[in-house]
Amino acid sequence: MTLLFMLLTVVLIQAMVAGINLAIPSLAAGGLHPSHTDLVWVVDAYVLVFAALLIPLGALGDRIGRKRAVVWGLALFAASCTISALAPNVLTLQLGRALGGAAAALAQPATLGVLLAVYKESRTRAVTLWTVALGVGGVAGNLIAGAVLRSAAWPWFFWAFVPAAVVVLVLTALLVPQVPRFPSRTSAVDTVVLAGGLFALLFGIIEGPEHGWASSPVLGAFGLALALLAAFVWRGRHGRSPLLDPRVFAIASVRAGTLGVAASFLALFGLFFVNAQFLQDVKGYSPLLTGFAILPLAVGMLVMSALAGRPGAGRVTIAAGMGLVALGLVLLSFVRAGTPYPWYALCLLITAAGLGLCAPALTTGVLRGLPPARAGLGSGLNSAAREVGAALGVAVIGSVLNSTTSFTAGIAMGYRVLAALLLVFGAVAVAMWPRGDAAPVGEAVAGGERVRVPGAEAGAAGLGEDLPEMPGGGVVAGVAR
Repeated sequence: MTLLFMLLTVVLIQAMVAGINLAIPSLAAGGLHPSHTDLVWVVDAYVLVFAALLIPLGALGDRIGRKRAVVWGLALFAASCTISALAPNVLTLQLGRALGGAAAALAQPATLGVLLAVYKESRTRAVTLWTVALGVGGVAGNLIAGAVLRSAAWPWFFWAFVPAAVVVLVLTALLVPQVPRFPSRTSAVDTVVLAGGLFALLFGIIEGPEHGWASSPVLGAFGLALALLAAFVWRGRHGRSPLLDPRVFAIASVRAGTLGVAASFLALFGLFFVNAQFLQDVKGYSPLLTGFAILPLAVGMLVMSALAGRPGAGRVTIAAGMGLVALGLVLLSFVRAGTPYPWYALCLLITAAGLGLCAPALTTGVLRGLPPARAGLGSGLNSAAREVGAALGVAVIGSVLNSTTSFTAGIAMGYRVLAALLLVFGAVAVAMWPRGDAAPVGEAVAGGERVRVPGAEAGAAGLGEDLPEMPGGGVVAGVAR
């Protein structure tokens, strides 16, 4: 039951990310009279806060207890949906969405931490299903939005999530076992600096297509992000209690996994961004039919993850998966208004199969670089990479659409650009992946050499508890010194 409730939490969080896009037409025509900029921020407030707080709140979940973080996160999520549904003006709606992003950042990393602690003998399978739930949640969001908005106004999209979140919250509180807490000393300054840096980075990426990549707000955001993230890295190297020691990226599987996760979700969310518009505006589908039309994405990820979810998946698995995703995107670039749906569904299946093949291995690579005490932080790092990749995917395909006069031609070019970027980043990730595929349980990879980590057999995500520590408790994560 623990697995079910944690996966349902992830699905709810990701459904909110994707489903809001189908609610925008109803919002635009509603009584709040939002401007175009208002609508952009209704969508982006959730994603920006979510991405900015994933790593800090992932670490907080390790400290206060992962089950507690899930329960508190679900409570805040239900409250945010209620505020959004009752919003008397656009600002209140945007604040409700921002609160939802914070709730998601608290709950989602903790779900994986709970799974790693409870399912020690089958953690590879748990990580695989958790990764698949991320993609399934996006499909579910489109289905929920399509079903609700077929006969109701936009507030009911938010109301639909409230009872679901409350039920999962209550069952989690009653039935999910407590898992160990890992109190640790982390700097509040680190938290603020990292959250600010990620927020500024995502702001620049999201606003680039809207204001222009050379505009003052976008360049200013990137400059601020660079300064804050550089300060965070410096503090990580020299501070007494770093939130995240940057030397974890000396571990090959962490570097490769982080880059690969970002690249994979660059492709997936670029697809999500234009897919609903294509089906409704070009093929003339209703919102509900649009939700059903993208079900092959969920089916492909579920089926392939069941076949590929095995320990030790590495270079070959990742390369094959990313190759399939790129192939699916290229095939989708040839889809037109008159293309039969079965061919379109096959293209989605190929894309989804590739994601189901590579995403679990990439996620495991990131988690393998941190000890059990930092499983929530590792999940936050993985999720932050995913959100940055997703924002880049939307920005890339949005920029391509803005540069073309034909919507269908822009989609076709956008899919090809996404495929090219995925192949480039994917090739780099595969090249960085440790030789011999994934490191066995109990080993981390640093500088191309395997480093034995004592006590790893008891560790979550395959790493032990006896990693070297910096003064003040900062984790070096097994990097040879």
